[in-house]
Amino acid sequence: MEQQANFEEFSLFGGPLHRLGARLRLVSGTRSALALGLALGLLTWSILLALAIIEGVAPKLFSLSVIAAHVRLLVVIPLFFLSESLLDTRLREFVGLIARSGVVPENALPALRSEIARTGRWRDSWLPEIMCLLATVLLTVFATRFHLSGKTSAADPVRVIDEFRLAGAWYWFVCLPLFRFLMFRWLWRVALWWCFLWRVARLRLHLVATHPDGAGGLGYLEVAQTYFAPLVLAVSAVVSASFAEEISSGISVFEAIYPALAITLVADLALVLVPPCFFALKLRACREKGMSDYGAFAARYVNDFEKKWLNATNVPAEPLLGTADLQSLADLSNSVAVVRNMRSVPVSTRLSITVMIAALLPMAPLFLFKYPIAELVQRLIAKLAGL
Repeated sequence: MEQQANFEEFSLFGGPLHRLGARLRLVSGTRSALALGLALGLLTWSILLALAIIEGVAPKLFSLSVIAAHVRLLVVIPLFFLSESLLDTRLREFVGLIARSGVVPENALPALRSEIARTGRWRDSWLPEIMCLLATVLLTVFATRFHLSGKTSAADPVRVIDEFRLAGAWYWFVCLPLFRFLMFRWLWRVALWWCFLWRVARLRLHLVATHPDGAGGLGYLEVAQTYFAPLVLAVSAVVSASFAEEISSGISVFEAIYPALAITLVADLALVLVPPCFFALKLRACREKGMSDYGAFAARYVNDFEKKWLNATNVPAEPLLGTADLQSLADLSNSVAVVRNMRSVPVSTRLSITVMIAALLPMAPLFLFKYPIAELVQRLIAKLAGL
């Protein structure tokens, strides 16, 4: 029981920021960190709004040219922490499940426990978050030289500070670095999860070809990966808001969103679908072994079935109707079909569709620049009325 509890305590989310949130009672004992995300986003946004009101530039703050600032603080930062809270439970359940179900056999449990301990040490270490902070500072200092964010007023510190002064300085030197720090922190958590799955995939796993989930016993990994959807939503929301800034400011044209949309979609799909692919070789070997073993077993059974019911010189005394032999033959056929249809990776079309919806949904408002709803409705009414 004590060893099993170690598996159930697996978590990717912790570290200095979470410990600070726990001291402030913004992170609950159930690892729910949404309150911390809301506090960080609302606090920084409220100060931004207060400074804009003091300067008398509050109306400018709510223009489309700076919409990404609101999205980053009020939408994306809370989504970061919501995704943490949702994922933490699912990832922990996946690790506990592969230990309980025997996917990781008993002789490999010490290795799994070692990987969990290694992940925990990196999760709680100060070094990764210090590196994220350093990357944030470097990006803030050198971003304008690399022109990473376009030329909208919210992306250019000179324009921001010149147009909004106090509010602009607060956004550029506090709000945007906070967002970037949390973004780098999430990238680190994703890398930590990828490394953990990569090492688990290298263990001697006991995968069962006839498992009903069609993935040898790894089917719950798809459920866990589904909970990356809030993170995918957050990434797409930032991209969409940035394009809204550029289009409304005349810096970019609507048609420019198509390549960016495609790149964002590919990146989001890779974020969710690549980790399960680490198990592809193990699943392929499991399927091939299953086809060989069940093929040989089925051959013996159907040969005996033919001898008994089709080629026998003496008809069996038991009635053919209702005999268990026919049901066993059908069950065997179903088992072989399960092995034959076993998935190459523990993902399905449903997961891909979920990711695509989360990635494309924030992009939908951008089409209002090209197809205004009021104009479309007016045209539709005119067509219906024959005008």
